[in-house]
Amino acid sequence: MKYSKLVVAMLMTLALGGCFTMPTGPAGPQGPTGDTGARGSTGYTGATGYTGATGNTGNTGNTGATGGTGATGYTGATGDTGATGNTGAKGNTGARGSTTEGTVIVVPPR
Repeated sequence: MKYSKLVVAMLMTLALGGCFTMPTGPAGPQGPTGDTGARGSTGYTGATGYTGATGNTGNTGNTGATGGTGATGYTGATGDTGATGNTGAKGNTGARGSTTEGTVIVVPPR
């Protein structure tokens, strides 16, 4: 039991020790500042490449030949005119009548 009483007393001392604070002492001297590292060189930018040459325009193609005009056909032969028919025979005039002497009556038209 001896040890248990000692352990309890020690825990009490630590617990109460956190409640009391002491004033801080004076600040110590400041340490020296470290050197800054050397600065690296900046690399060069590569050269700009040239633009390629512009290509030539292709030649214009030739126009195809014009076809020939076909031959003109001939006109067919003209047919002969048919033979003219003969005129029929002339008829005879009928016999002449004789006139009787008498009175002639003329009727005027309406």
